[in-house]
Amino acid sequence: MPQTVTLLATETLLQELSSAYEPFFKKTPPYAVFQAKIPGVVITAYQSKKVVFQGEKAEIEAAMWEKRGATNSKQTKEKSASSALPKDFASWNVIGSDEVGNGSYLGPVVVCATYVDETHMPILKELGVKDSKMLTDTDIKRIAKEIIHVMPYRKLILTPKKYNEIQPEYNVNRMKVALHNQAIYLLMQDISPITPKGILIDQFTPESNYRKYLSKEKNQVTKPLYFTTKGEQYHLSVAAASIICRAEFLTSLETASKELGFNVPSGAGQKSDIAAAKIIKKGGMPLLEQYAKVHFANTQKAYNLINR
Repeated sequence: MPQTVTLLATETLLQELSSAYEPFFKKTPPYAVFQAKIPGVVITAYQSKKVVFQGEKAEIEAAMWEKRGATNSKQTKEKSASSALPKDFASWNVIGSDEVGNGSYLGPVVVCATYVDETHMPILKELGVKDSKMLTDTDIKRIAKEIIHVMPYRKLILTPKKYNEIQPEYNVNRMKVALHNQAIYLLMQDISPITPKGILIDQFTPESNYRKYLSKEKNQVTKPLYFTTKGEQYHLSVAAASIICRAEFLTSLETASKELGFNVPSGAGQKSDIAAAKIIKKGGMPLLEQYAKVHFANTQKAYNLINR
């Protein structure tokens, strides 16, 4: 079913978009910077810095750029209603969840949920738990090894192979809803009969979208759900979950690099295109499917590099 997603980009990000889609440019419509067509999506960037993704894979393609800083205009409208947190929320006993990897062409999608109460908070702070974007990769891996012994957590890993198998049926947001819900559900079973006062999800889609996809899942956790972007700034549970996710993702890339014999980068830029071309030369599409989310535009770019 065709989808339309509108993002707001910065000038720098607009340049990145233009560079990424340049091989797929079509005739530019009036008031547009460019228009590009890739399998399943037409991308149009306007002079107003609005970028419109249209087609069956619009949500998947747009999600990569949201992770890199673009703003979903629909999400912005809903944010005030869905992300309002009580003033003392940071001191609550909370399950927090986050994910890493959905915007990276190579590597898995990792989702983690942690339960943090007032007894865990001093130790987590002492160990350096904070927004993972403020930490080096070395710090993240070190802290993750320590905090997994502090509080209960559940970690789920969606490998590229499994991702490619379910991707035709599950768009990226439905995948993430299924993973977040399952991690939270399993963690709630682990800590039972304790019940968290709140469940905070680092927001990746409007709450209405989350609940729409949630209605299709088994073992639905429907309350007490809270949603906010940058959730790691509002509760240590999300910050801890983010660190565990990131550490697992980094380890997965390191393992892939050892298996393939060359560096496997994160992200969806030119380095990923080059790595994918090497994988294809080594073992064709069957091998690429073990390491990459093959519906990304990077796959075609990798083949373009090979066929030069």
